[in-house]
Amino acid sequence: MHSWTQRLLAAATTAALLLAATCAAASTLDAFHVPSVEAQAHVTKINQFRKQLNGNDKVTLTFNVSAKLESLFTWNTKQVFVFVTAEYENSKNSLNQVSLWDRIIPDKDHANVQVEVKSKYPLIDQGTSLRGKKVQLVLHWHIMPNAGRMMRGKMPLSEFNLPDTYTS
Repeated sequence: MHSWTQRLLAAATTAALLLAATCAAASTLDAFHVPSVEAQAHVTKINQFRKQLNGNDKVTLTFNVSAKLESLFTWNTKQVFVFVTAEYENSKNSLNQVSLWDRIIPDKDHANVQVEVKSKYPLIDQGTSLRGKKVQLVLHWHIMPNAGRMMRGKMPLSEFNLPDTYTS
């Protein structure tokens, strides 16, 4: 005959193993999910392009973002963090990434994004290498699951050129 403590430990061990197996299954199933994101972004206006007092270039933009992100959601998705970056090259770095806008998408009902936004964060370059630069807007997403590993992806959206001279 088993004591009540042995029975309790057996039940707790069984529950822990079932929970671990469920988490492993969730991670495995999510690895086979391939989302199909549709998105566009276009710069509508360069609001300000100037040299700061410390010598860095600073740009604020207005741009449109439209994205259909429903395919990022599965039964295991808690929320999705979406952000738009400006990517460009200069003589110091082959890749510079600056976040311009972000949003947390809590569920599939809010996954259709259509906004015109003034950049939430300015594009600031350490130096004066932004004049005349070609900049690419890229949509990034991080899928935060209820259980398992976080998945991420990105999609290039559009390119634009900054002016050769500063504006105010």
